[in-house]
Amino acid sequence: MTELSKRKPNRLPNFDYSTPGAYFITVCTKNRKCILWNNVGASIARPHNIPLSAYGKIVNQAICNIPLHYPAVTVDNYTIMPNHIHLLLQINTDADGRPMVAPTISTIVQQMKGIVTKQVGESIWQKLFHDHIIRGEKDYLKIWEYIENNPAKWKEDCFYKEDWE
Repeated sequence: MTELSKRKPNRLPNFDYSTPGAYFITVCTKNRKCILWNNVGASIARPHNIPLSAYGKIVNQAICNIPLHYPAVTVDNYTIMPNHIHLLLQINTDADGRPMVAPTISTIVQQMKGIVTKQVGESIWQKLFHDHIIRGEKDYLKIWEYIENNPAKWKEDCFYKEDWE
C-alpha cells in the first residue's frame, strides 16, 4: 500500500484559539464555485455595492449574527467575495480586561457554516478554512485594508475564477 500524503497542519500547535485577540479567517466555497455574488461582469465598485446572490445574502446574515450567538465575539470587518469570505473576528475581554467565555475560532466558523448549510439545504463550503492570528496593530490595519479593498481587486485575487454558476 502507498502511504497517504500527510496534510499540513492548518492551526498553530498548542495555541488556544479561544484566547482574546483578533483573527483573520478565510473560508472558501466548495470547489471554489462563484455562488456568493450575482455575476455583474467587470463593474465592481465598493464592497457595500456588491450585488449578493441569494446564497450571499444568507452568508451575510449568518456573519452578522455571529455576535448574537457569541457575545464575546465581534465581527470587526468582513467581505463576501464570489467564492470565499474574509472575516476579521475579535474575541474580547470584559471591562476589567479578563477573558470572557468564548468559543474557539473553529467553533465559530463551523457554526456559521452550519447555519448557512441548513438554510441553503446543502453544504456550499470547503471542509477547512484558513486562519491568521493577528499580531499587533500594524498587522490588524493591513488586514482591515485588505478586506476593504479585496472586492475591487477581484480579478487580481488568488481565488479568482471566470466561470460563474
